[in-house]
Amino acid sequence: MAARLVRPAAGDGAHRHGGGDDDVSQFVQQVAAGPADAFPAVYLLTELLGLSSQFRRRGSVRGLPSLPMVDHEEADRDLARLAVPRVGRLEETGDLWQPYRLVDAEGVPVEPVAAYLKDLQASGRSQATLRSYSMDLLRWFRFLSAVKIPWDQATRIEARDFSRWVQLAGKVERPHWRHAPGASGDAGEAEPDPADVTTPRGRSFAAATVAHSETVLRGFYELHREAGSGPVVNPFPLARRHRGGRPNAHHNPLQPFRRERAGLYRPKIARRAPRCIPDEKFNELFAGLRSHRDRALVAFFVSTGARAAELLGVMNGDVDAGQQLITVLRKGSRRMQQLPASPDAFVWLRLYQAQMAGLVPSGPDDPLWWTLRRPFRQLSYHAVYQLLGRVGRGLGTHWSLHDLRHTAEYRMARDSELPLIALIWSRPCLCRA
Repeated sequence: MAARLVRPAAGDGAHRHGGGDDDVSQFVQQVAAGPADAFPAVYLLTELLGLSSQFRRRGSVRGLPSLPMVDHEEADRDLARLAVPRVGRLEETGDLWQPYRLVDAEGVPVEPVAAYLKDLQASGRSQATLRSYSMDLLRWFRFLSAVKIPWDQATRIEARDFSRWVQLAGKVERPHWRHAPGASGDAGEAEPDPADVTTPRGRSFAAATVAHSETVLRGFYELHREAGSGPVVNPFPLARRHRGGRPNAHHNPLQPFRRERAGLYRPKIARRAPRCIPDEKFNELFAGLRSHRDRALVAFFVSTGARAAELLGVMNGDVDAGQQLITVLRKGSRRMQQLPASPDAFVWLRLYQAQMAGLVPSGPDDPLWWTLRRPFRQLSYHAVYQLLGRVGRGLGTHWSLHDLRHTAEYRMARDSELPLIALIWSRPCLCRA
C-alpha cells in the first residue's frame, strides 16, 4: 500500500496557524487505517517539511513507520526453493570508453549499471575493477529477476534475502565451454533453457566475495539515490550503530581507530596471515606445470613479486633479458617500473618464445603471453587461474596467484644477502601487499 496523505484545503488550520501538528497526526492515522485509493490528493514527505513543525524535527520523521516495508515483511520468501536463472550477461565490448556492458535477458543494456560504471571510470578505476563490480551487479540483477522485483523498488527485505541467499545457497556449477551443449558442433542438440541451469550447486561464496558484493551494491544504490534516479532509501544501509553520526566519534586517542564504515549485511572477514608456499610444495607445483609458458610465468611470479594483472600485461618490448629486468605497469600509481627477475625465469621465457615463434605476433608492442591453443589469444587472468587450479587439484592443494606474490615476499625477507631496508625502498608495493 502506497503511503498517501490528504492535502488540506485552502484556508485550513494547518496553513492559518503555521502549526498543524494535530492535523498532520490525523493524516498519518488516516493513512494507517484507510485504503490507499481513498485519498485523492498525495503529499510527499518533503512537502510536509513546510507544512508542519512536527516534520521539521528530525526525530519525528524517523519514527514514522514505513508502510511498504511492513507489507514486504509480511510475505516471507522461501529461499530454499528459490531458483535464480542465469539470465543476462556481461559483455566485453573492446571499447575504451565502455569496456564492459551488462545486458538483460532480452539483450538490452542495463542503463543504471552503465551509469554506475561511468562514474567508476571517472574515479580512475581500472578495467579489471569495472569487470569485478559488474559481476556483482549481474548476480544482484539475476536475484531480482527471480523474485520479480524491479531494481528501483528493492527494499531492505530484498537486500537481506539476497545476502542470505548468496551466503547459503552456494555457487552454480557451470559446465566448461568445451563441454557445453552445442560446443561439439552438433546442430541437433538444443540449448538448455537458462532458467533450468540452476543446479547442482557447489562451494559457497567466500566471505570476502560476499563483503565485496555488499560494498558494490551499497555504492550503486547510493549513487542513484543522490542522483534521484533510484530508491530514496538505500536497500544496503550502513550498520545501525554507524548511521547516527560521524565515523570514530568520541575516539580515544590512546586506542587505534576502528573500521566504522561497515555495512549492515556485510559479513565479518577473519584476518589471516598471508599464505606462503613452502619450498617443497613449490617444487611439486613447478614440476606439475606442462609447458614452457607456464614455467616462465610461475618463475616470474615468484622472483619479481608482481601482481597477476601487472605481469600478464607485459609486452615484448618490456623484457630486457640482458639486464634481467622486466617492466610492468603498476596497479595503483599506473607508473612503469622495472623489476629484476631470476635467470631461470628468462631461460624458460626464451624456450617459450622459441616454441611460439612464427605463430603469434612478436613486435615490441604485442603481448608477451598468449594461449597455446588456436585461435591464439592474449592470455587472461582467468586462464592462468584455471591452470594453477588444475595443478593444485592434482596435488591436493589450492594455491592462488596471490600466494605466489606472498611467496616472493617471504623469500626476499629471508634472504640474508638482501637487506630489508633495501627491499622496502626498492619495492614499496611489496610491503603493502
